[in-house]
Amino acid sequence: MSLSKEEKIILIDEFIEFLWLEHGLSENTLMAYKQDMITSFNYFISMNLDPITLTSKDLKIWIQDRLAAEYKSASVSRLLSTLKRFFLFLYANQKREDDPTATLNPPKIPKRLPKELSEEKVADLLNAPDILNPIELRDKAMLELLYATGLRVSELISLSFSNINLVQGVIRVVGKGDKERLIPLGEHAIYWIESYLSQSRPTLIKDNIAKETIFLSNRGQMMTRQTFWHRIKYYASNAGIDAQKLSPHVLRHAFATHLLNHGADLRVVQMLLGHSSLSTTQIYTHIANTRLRQLHKKHHPRA
Repeated sequence: MSLSKEEKIILIDEFIEFLWLEHGLSENTLMAYKQDMITSFNYFISMNLDPITLTSKDLKIWIQDRLAAEYKSASVSRLLSTLKRFFLFLYANQKREDDPTATLNPPKIPKRLPKELSEEKVADLLNAPDILNPIELRDKAMLELLYATGLRVSELISLSFSNINLVQGVIRVVGKGDKERLIPLGEHAIYWIESYLSQSRPTLIKDNIAKETIFLSNRGQMMTRQTFWHRIKYYASNAGIDAQKLSPHVLRHAFATHLLNHGADLRVVQMLLGHSSLSTTQIYTHIANTRLRQLHKKHHPRA
């Protein structure tokens, strides 16, 4: 037996509504779950399998097939996590009496270290924009803010005036899962934001299209992630940095690593980054420890 297209859509929508009611997940997270379900359902139906009556054996074959199809281990693990929640939903609604994912282990995900950017390279990048150019002054302020706070690029481009207090030197960010966090600003970031707001932003305003958005595009709208990504690549090239190794997220990594290098507590870095789990933040300690060992070997007389 296999579900019809209409039945499939109804079941997925019921599952997404269940996640919203039971867990209060954000819209972006719910959409990610929905896309995972559509991807998984399409596979099972193509194999003449009913997603409701899947067995552990079916799912083991599915995992191996996805890995053989060169899906990344992290992607397969995420899809399996979604299915685990789906079968809990079926159980809660008495549509199934067991959980076929209970004995399954997700594929091992190889540890990937964040790309490292030295403090010297960060300084070169931050100094690359021409501050006499209104667009590049905006970019200078954005880069300084990104490095000063470790914001995600989506959080940066959507930052509004209601989220920032330059007098107190703090920004309020609502990140993944609608979790709110407060992040202090450094003097450099405050200076360049104020410079942008007084000198550059007035030239970018177009009929108050995005009057609450701090960083405007040359069309007076909120910038897209892709636009900012291309701007960073442009400045990386100007600063003599390999553009293939640089992205907005690399500056977020640099923020965390450099804080740890200078003695910051791991839990403080976790809160600043908005990580729900300390284990997510701990990956940066490897880079910091590696850097410490290099410094010890270079400078200690008996290293």
